[in-house]
Amino acid sequence: MTTPSRTTTRSPAPRTAVVVGAGMVGLATAWHLQRRGVEVTVLDREGVAAGSSWGNAGWLTPGMAMPLADPTLWTYAPKALLDPAAPLHIPARLDPRLWSFLARFATHATRRAWDRAMAALTPIDRLALDAFDELAAHGVAARSTPGPFVIGFEDEKQAAPFLHEIAQVEAAGQVVPLRRIDRPDDAARPSGPSHPGAGRVEVRDAVGHASRSTHPGGPAPEGTDAVGRPAQLTDRVRAVYALEGQRFVEPGPFVGALGDAVRARGGRIVTGATVTGLRAQEGRGVQVLVDGQDPVVADVAVLATGAWLPGLAKPLGVRTLVQAGRGYSFTVKTDVPVEQPIYLPSRRVACTPYQGRFRIAGTMEFRGPDEPFQPRRIEAILASVRDLFQGVDLDDRHDEWVGSRPVTPDGLPLVGATRAPGVYVAGGHGMWGIVLGPATGRLLAEQIMTGTVPPEIRSFDPLR
Repeated sequence: MTTPSRTTTRSPAPRTAVVVGAGMVGLATAWHLQRRGVEVTVLDREGVAAGSSWGNAGWLTPGMAMPLADPTLWTYAPKALLDPAAPLHIPARLDPRLWSFLARFATHATRRAWDRAMAALTPIDRLALDAFDELAAHGVAARSTPGPFVIGFEDEKQAAPFLHEIAQVEAAGQVVPLRRIDRPDDAARPSGPSHPGAGRVEVRDAVGHASRSTHPGGPAPEGTDAVGRPAQLTDRVRAVYALEGQRFVEPGPFVGALGDAVRARGGRIVTGATVTGLRAQEGRGVQVLVDGQDPVVADVAVLATGAWLPGLAKPLGVRTLVQAGRGYSFTVKTDVPVEQPIYLPSRRVACTPYQGRFRIAGTMEFRGPDEPFQPRRIEAILASVRDLFQGVDLDDRHDEWVGSRPVTPDGLPLVGATRAPGVYVAGGHGMWGIVLGPATGRLLAEQIMTGTVPPEIRSFDPLR
């Protein structure tokens, strides 16, 4: 039985909006409001894609958009405290807010909680790629590239947790084609996580786009062997899978193109604008207070400030903790061009082709969003991959970066209305802000304009 969408009383529909935050989520929301005839101003303290929208892996992988907290937390959390090189790093220091977040985060590290959160994420996951096609079809001059994504493990035992996760994602309602590619007889095996040696000539994603084939009998992408194994993987990587039906982008340029599209429709993007608060008055719109500038007034306001969301949203009734889960990345040269993403789940390292180089991203570091760059986290990523890569110049690094991803304890975003009339939030996507940003913008714009909460974001109520 379908639960009716929740409706909030608000009339008439807004004609003007202020969006605070010029990352993927904020700009997608602005773009969708513009499509509905709203005049939009976007404010950001730095600039377009200046935060976690720039240096991440750029993966459009709804098949892997799952809750961060899971039962394995109880295995690796002690290491996160004791080992500074662990993929998940928690600084050992007295920080009541961090420990409060971790306590809540731990309560969701159960199978029952993970299944509940996965069921809530699945409806928006299933819209994600279609939302990117909508942007491309209506003026956003940037493209997404189909996979396959190469997933590598050192042995069969190491692969088991990932295969189980994919099976659980499929059980929740997605189709996630995954097949073994490093054995000669893989092409004869049936597909699906329950038969991880699957092979097929062509897989179509959720919106009908054909992914590039890595079938042994067809053309393999440049830089791979006959079955699609990248030249960059050493012999230590013994179990290799291809994940189909997903895509990737160059995130900074993509978000930049989205910003250009917002401007082309008459939107203003104001940078160097530090928002200090909001004043909402029923029937009289919203005042957005900007440090050193006159307030910006509009019918509605949307807060899409990522890991900095609590500072502005907490006074508006948004009590869910948001912790910065900082990720690091850099780019390197490779002897052979890389044409597809590579994921090493046991090392928590995600790699993507980026402007002729190879972007390597990894780690989850629970620190404050404005804390300094920690070089030891780059060193930890390097140490984790040196024995798994070949023909990759790890010592010629460019674009070293840290970005703060907004993580919630229950793994669900915060999307919807606050207690302040006319003020909404869009954030808390954790590692999935890029892939879920366009769908979030579409659904939140619908709520703002109609007063009805779409069922896909009902579980993301920011006042929960």
